[in-house]
Parts: sequence; C-alpha cells; structure tokens
Amino acid sequence: MTWRVPVATVGGLVFLAGWIAGAMVLGDAVHHLHPALQFVYFAIAGFVWVFPIRWLMLWAAHMR
Repeated sequence: MTWRVPVATVGGLVFLAGWIAGAMVLGDAVHHLHPALQFVYFAIAGFVWVFPIRWLMLWAAHMR
C-alpha cells in the first residue's frame, strides 16, 4: 500500500462529509420548490459526487 491510499481515504471522507452537508443545506433551500425541481436537485446532488470520488480512487490506484 502506497501513501496515496490513506491520503485518498481521508480526502474522500472529508469531501463526502462536505458534500453531504452542502447538499443538506441546499436541500432546505429547495424544500419549497415544485416537486419536479426538488427531484432534479436531489438526483443531481446524489449522482455528481461520483465523479470526484472516481478520480480520487483512480489517483490512489496510480491509474491517473
């Protein structure tokens, strides 16, 4: 195991904690909007986090 794996693990956990906190705060802001707009927001917020985490995992595995 290289030094990249623990760095990626800690970085990923910090990123996810921030992402979840931000999604919750913005989720309160869209609470009063139309349900279709709420769906779009939560679909995006629930899917977009995958791309930075994917990059981080590839970086930790030396594939990037």
